[in-house]
Parts: sequence; C-alpha cells; structure tokens
Amino acid sequence: MEERLRACVSCHGEHGKGTNNVYFPRLAGKPAGYLYHQLTAFRDGRRKYAPMNFLLAYLPDEYLKKMAQYYADAQVPYDNPASPVLSEEVRQRGKSIVMQGDPGRKIPACVACHGPNLSGREPGIPGLIGLRFDYISAQLGAWRYGTRTALEPDCMQLIAARLTEAEVAAVAGWLSSMPVPADTRPLKASSERLPLACGSQQH
Repeated sequence: MEERLRACVSCHGEHGKGTNNVYFPRLAGKPAGYLYHQLTAFRDGRRKYAPMNFLLAYLPDEYLKKMAQYYADAQVPYDNPASPVLSEEVRQRGKSIVMQGDPGRKIPACVACHGPNLSGREPGIPGLIGLRFDYISAQLGAWRYGTRTALEPDCMQLIAARLTEAEVAAVAGWLSSMPVPADTRPLKASSERLPLACGSQQH
C-alpha cells in the first residue's frame, strides 16, 4: 500500500505525516472512518479540490477503505507547533471556545467531540492537533459558507455557522499553536452522547 500511495507523498508527506505546505493536512493517525468519509467525499464530488477529485475519481470503496486504514495505522512523530500568529488575547479567546465553548450561543467546546487531547474520536471525528493555522481557518470558513459539507446531520456546519470570522481566527490560532499531547491516539468509539447529532459518528 505504501508504494501505491506514492502519489500522496508530495502533498501529505511520507506516511501522511504532513509537509510544510500549510493547506495540506497531516493524515497519519486520524480515525480510519473519518479518512474514508473524506476520500469518498472527494471521489463523489461532495468535497471539491480538483487534484483530489481527479486522483480518486475511479477508486472503489474497498480500496479507499484500505487507504484510510493505512494512514490511520501510521504512527509518526508530530512536528513542533507553529509559532503564534495572533496576539495572546486573541489566542486565549480561541482557547476558551476550544475548551469551554459558548453555551449561550449553542457552540459546544471542541474537546466535547474531538476529545480532551483534541486527538479525535473513532470512528469519524478527526484530531485537530498538528494542523496549521491557515488550514484550520480555511476549513472552518468552508463549513461556515457551505462549501465543505459532511454526512447529515452536518454538526460542523451548524457549529461553524455560529462562529464569527474573528472567532474562527482565534480558534485556529489556539489550535495551531497548542502543545502536542503525549498521547495522540484518537479515543475509541463509545456510547457517550455528543453535544450534537453528528452524521460521521452514525455510519
């Protein structure tokens, strides 16, 4: 499988560990279910990025599942977090949303779904550690404006739509600069009730 995924290395790095390009995410260690949903979304045109749409256009489900499992099983070190790009005040606002949410506006804490270490939750919630500011900001923006969608009910679209642009920047600033935890493995699937119904956890 490693040789078959050679085309992925230039953007996502060896074993999916990431590269210096801020818009291409790390894949290594993310839940296989999440990665599979993203691969099928690109293949079927629900998530749009021409190179990915082209590369995956004719690949069957079983092959995409094997690709997803390969990257989910990859255990490679994380790079050091990026230097803060925003003021400490703004990053602390981001930390507050990440850790506590904003109950008055029905914005759950990121840790409620992505886990206390923000390392994700099987089968379908990705880790947020090791991602760059620009990537996080771009993806939250895409959900806010409906250009990125997930399986219904699309909980991330609902949450992102409640964030202001300034809050998106604050959250991205905190997440991109937070220390990498000692345990980066996603939480195992459980019957724990999440703040919102999430399609990625129901399939």
